[in-house]
Amino acid sequence: MQEKATFQSHKILFFNTFAFTVCFAVWMLNGVLVTYLAANQVYDWGPVEIGWLMGIPVLTGAIFRLPAGVLTDKFGGKPIYATLLFLCAIPMYLLSYADSFLFFALCSFGFGLAGTSFSIGIAFTSVWYPRKQQGLALGIFGAGNAGAAITTLLAPTLLNQLTNDGANIDGWRTLPQIYAIALIITGGIFLCFTENKKPATHAKPVKEMLQPLKNIRVWRFGLYYFLVFGCFVAFSQWLVPYFVNVYYAPLVTAGILAALFSFPSGVIRAVGGWMSDKWGARKVMYWVLGSSVIISLMLSIPKMEVYSAGQGIMATQSGTVTAVSEDFITVNDKVYRLQAKTSGFEQLEDQLLVFPTKETWQESVVIVGQQVQKKELLAKGVTRIYFQANMWIFAVLVILLGSIWGIGTAAVYKHIPDYFPEEVGVVGGMVGVLGGLGGFFCPIIFGYLLNWTGLWTSAWMFMFVISFICLFWMHRTIMQQVQLPFDLESKISGLLRADGGRLLSPLITWSDQFSVGIKEIDLQHKHMMQLINAIDECVQTGGNFEKILPIFNELEEYTRSHFANEEAMLEKNQCSEFEAHKRSHQQLLQELTDWRKKAASSSSDRLVELMAVLKVWFPGHILNADKKHAEFFH
Repeated sequence: MQEKATFQSHKILFFNTFAFTVCFAVWMLNGVLVTYLAANQVYDWGPVEIGWLMGIPVLTGAIFRLPAGVLTDKFGGKPIYATLLFLCAIPMYLLSYADSFLFFALCSFGFGLAGTSFSIGIAFTSVWYPRKQQGLALGIFGAGNAGAAITTLLAPTLLNQLTNDGANIDGWRTLPQIYAIALIITGGIFLCFTENKKPATHAKPVKEMLQPLKNIRVWRFGLYYFLVFGCFVAFSQWLVPYFVNVYYAPLVTAGILAALFSFPSGVIRAVGGWMSDKWGARKVMYWVLGSSVIISLMLSIPKMEVYSAGQGIMATQSGTVTAVSEDFITVNDKVYRLQAKTSGFEQLEDQLLVFPTKETWQESVVIVGQQVQKKELLAKGVTRIYFQANMWIFAVLVILLGSIWGIGTAAVYKHIPDYFPEEVGVVGGMVGVLGGLGGFFCPIIFGYLLNWTGLWTSAWMFMFVISFICLFWMHRTIMQQVQLPFDLESKISGLLRADGGRLLSPLITWSDQFSVGIKEIDLQHKHMMQLINAIDECVQTGGNFEKILPIFNELEEYTRSHFANEEAMLEKNQCSEFEAHKRSHQQLLQELTDWRKKAASSSSDRLVELMAVLKVWFPGHILNADKKHAEFFH
């Protein structure tokens, strides 16, 4: 990664995003093209064939994301991205000659490689930006998945024009050719206007580059991405039949609503990157997963009518039933009034109802001449509960959830360079694989759930379960990291008094006593020292907590990444005290959290005292734990 973003960084980001948008539009082509060909009976394809042809490109783009990420880390993004664009143009062009299911499937498998552009672009973008700007940069890049909405909106219109509204149905073959030309032009532009750059780990053997995949954290990030990206891809296609079958919407209306779900999710990804840079990826993911749980639960309630027993009427005395009507029952001389059923309830379908609506009425269960006893039932009560699940309210919630997932995709990928700064391609590729598999498997799961339950909302029930598992796993992991309370302040309070406060004034100065003999680690320690000194300078010049907070946030995120880097080295080199060192990292991170809490509610004078804690915290760790295990940092 670079220490500072430059004009060249922004230029690379622009072309990465442009190429990714084109690739994503290509990746989602079958969702429109196959539906059009089947609807116009160009091919005799049933639901099974249609499902496979829609899923094959998604599957290809998913399973090859990891190799694409490894190649990008090894050779740089420019040659890999350009090769991908030219390579995908070949099967895309050949698709125009498809005359069978097998031919179509093979071409779909080929151009489905366009889905690997995500892991290539993530790795190639991250090496051009410093850590504090990577969230926004990766978020802007990820906005290219709005290419799905471009295909959804433009491809149907192009098909109508190319086929002369169905009069020349074979004109559909020109559409794949147009897409192939777009891939070739994009590849040429990419070769001409970008420069190559490799991460520091490009010289490592492939086996060593794959070592981070042993870390459970990678798979946890993958599950998050399965939800926020994979399910987004799945619903981009699933929502069309959903609106048609549940709300009887015309196909055009269903397509527009599905596009409204896809487009904001892509564009808002850049906002998610900015939010992750500003407030931290963890906080953003808490908000995303919590919102996903709540909205999925709301969407799980199906459109329904429920009939249940209501309050009936019992005889207050024995006697003979002398009259029965819709409005009353007479027993001897006593008249029992019935609650009548209203006709207005039948018109509720045409109204805009947010909440369930209830109606109750009573129906006679006796006949004229019948002998009844005291407390015998004369009329049963009926309660009807109607929930409209209004289409427009549903659409707003769905679009909102799609946007929230878009923010989540950026937050997930903000985590990766923080924890795996030199393996973004490998880790990002694996996370992308799991996310892409979500786009392939979820529609299949939705179909089975629909057959099993008979409820279209079973898909949202599945989303609720996945969202809850993600939220629970993330929260549990975080709680385990900070389960050891640490109050470093109490350790040095006596020292402060004994030393007359001399620890409060000088800045931390780097010297050979801090060096662990490894240049990479020493540079990271120096940067941490610079951040602590920057906080100290701000405090000693009267700065309050709000002024030091941005610097402290950077220190906290950088420390977390630094510790993850150290742990990876210690584990790889089989340090015998790896677990003890890892626990010390957890304790040190908790001390930073405790420091933040104290500083947030402290006066300026109190902040000066708290700086002693931070300045003792840093050299204490290096002189003890790191220097002890320096031999394992190679």
